[in-house]
Amino acid sequence: MKTLVFSLGLLLAVEGLLYAAAPDFMKRMAALLIEMSSEAIRQNGILAASLGAVLIYVAARFLQ
Repeated sequence: MKTLVFSLGLLLAVEGLLYAAAPDFMKRMAALLIEMSSEAIRQNGILAASLGAVLIYVAARFLQ
C-alpha cells in the first residue's frame, strides 16, 4: 500500500510540474486530445499502461 500511495504521489507531482512549467504546451495537448478518435485514445492508453507495467517489472526485478 505504501508503494501505491508513493507512486500516486509521484505521478501527481510530475503532472503538476508539467502544468506549472508549460501551461501552453498542456493546452495544445488537450486540444489535440479532443481531435483524436476514441479508438486512438484507447490504443494510446493501452500502450502507456503496457509500457508502465514493463517499467514497473524492470524496476522491481532488476533495479534492487
